[in-house]
Amino acid sequence: MTPTRRTLLAGSAAAVTLAGLPAAAAQAGPPRPKKPTIVLVHGAFADASGWTDVARILHRDGYPVLAPANPLRSVAGDSDYLRSILATLSGPVVLVAHSYGGVVITNAATGNPNVKALVYVAAFAPDQGETVEGLQTKYPGTKLGEAALDIRPYGTSADGYVKAEVFRDIFAADLPRATTDFMAASQRPGDVHTLREPSGAPAWRSIPSAYLVARNDNLIPAAAQRFMARRARSRSTEVGAAHAAMISQPRITAEVIKEIA
Repeated sequence: MTPTRRTLLAGSAAAVTLAGLPAAAAQAGPPRPKKPTIVLVHGAFADASGWTDVARILHRDGYPVLAPANPLRSVAGDSDYLRSILATLSGPVVLVAHSYGGVVITNAATGNPNVKALVYVAAFAPDQGETVEGLQTKYPGTKLGEAALDIRPYGTSADGYVKAEVFRDIFAADLPRATTDFMAASQRPGDVHTLREPSGAPAWRSIPSAYLVARNDNLIPAAAQRFMARRARSRSTEVGAAHAAMISQPRITAEVIKEIA
């Protein structure tokens, strides 16, 4: 091999390495930050399957997603349960909640440095001492009164179910009736004591938040949602949707999540 040929090969080898790294890696710069884990929390009268389409979009865009079951037994107990799940996750977390799930993330995220953002999707965002019932009736418009509930005792307490004949109108009026018929039949009830159980110190005072207001909500009036969003200084977006906005408007819901994530 001629000296010139050997020099060219040596020069090529030098170009391939830089401080012991392949040239491509050296040019790429520092690794991109890991995307946060998105934790999706459902509320009463629903389950985690309501997040299916939102989760698919987030997965497609590279976000780790977890949608745990919310026990729906008590504000303190449900918050402790979610807090225990968050303790098993490493790295940054974005908590997303629908309806009563907002109470749970408001309490569970307090004091957790891994939680970088909160997202409320037609959800309760209570201040300390406030209740679900108080926020739901703060402004006129809710159709979820005692007459709309079937109460089924268990032990020393009782569960509340939305009556099948009014479920669609209250919960998801913009979804096909065949869909809401099954949602009504398979709904997970909430313990009635959660309605009047005071919330604790709110995480939204120290953690950035976003809020998706459902303008056509018959469960949490839009005026109440706007009030909670303003108070929490949330990045607010409005959509023409009923209460189950994450089901009827999954793309908009996912965009709100990704923007703050």
